[in-house]
Amino acid sequence: MSADGSVIRILAVDDHFLVREGIATFIAAQSDMRLIAEATNGREAIQQFREHHPDVTLMDLQMPEMNGLDAIIAIRNEFRDARIIVLTTYKGDAQILRALKAGARAYLLKSLLRKELLETIRAVHAGHKRIPPEIASQLAEHAADDALTLREIEVLRLLAGGNANKLIADKLSIAEETVKFHVRNILSKLGASDRTHAVAIALKRGIIEL
Repeated sequence: MSADGSVIRILAVDDHFLVREGIATFIAAQSDMRLIAEATNGREAIQQFREHHPDVTLMDLQMPEMNGLDAIIAIRNEFRDARIIVLTTYKGDAQILRALKAGARAYLLKSLLRKELLETIRAVHAGHKRIPPEIASQLAEHAADDALTLREIEVLRLLAGGNANKLIADKLSIAEETVKFHVRNILSKLGASDRTHAVAIALKRGIIEL
C-alpha cells in the first residue's frame, strides 16, 4: 500500500506493446500499485483518462494520431489535478521544457524505467515533481540561451527539409533577405557553424522533429 494506505491507479500510454508489457510487469509486482488501463496514442489516452480517472498517467511523447504532448495539454485542460509522468527516449531540452510547461510532473527516460519508474510513480503520486539529474543538466545547460522565435523555428523546419532561402521565402510569403536575417539569428542562438549544424543541434535538443 502507499503511504496513505491506498492503491495507486495507473494509466500507461505508449504505442509500443513491449514497453507497455514491461510497465505492466513492474507494476504487477507492487502491492501499492495497479495498472487500470492502457492506450496506444494520445486520443486513446484522453478517452481512457476520462473513463478511469487514474492517479498517475505514464505518457510517451512520440505516438501516432496524437502525440503525448498534445494529450497532456488536453488532459490537463480538462483535469487540472492530473499527475502525468513523461516516458521518452528523447533527452532534448526543448522537448523537456514543452512537456513540463504542459503540466507533466516528471520526465523519465525509458532507459531508466527498470531503475527509477516505481520510485518516480510514488513520488508523483505523493505530490512531488521529479526530474533525473541528467535531464536537469540538459535544462541548465541552455537556461540562459536566447529562445528561438516561432518564425525562426518555422525557418529551421524548412531548412531541415533541404529548402533554399528563396523557396523558404516563397513558402512563408516573406522576402529572401528576411529569411537570411532569420538564418543568421538561428545560427547565432544555437551556436551553429552553418545551416546543417543548426539543424543537427535543433534535432538533438528537440526544437524540431523530422
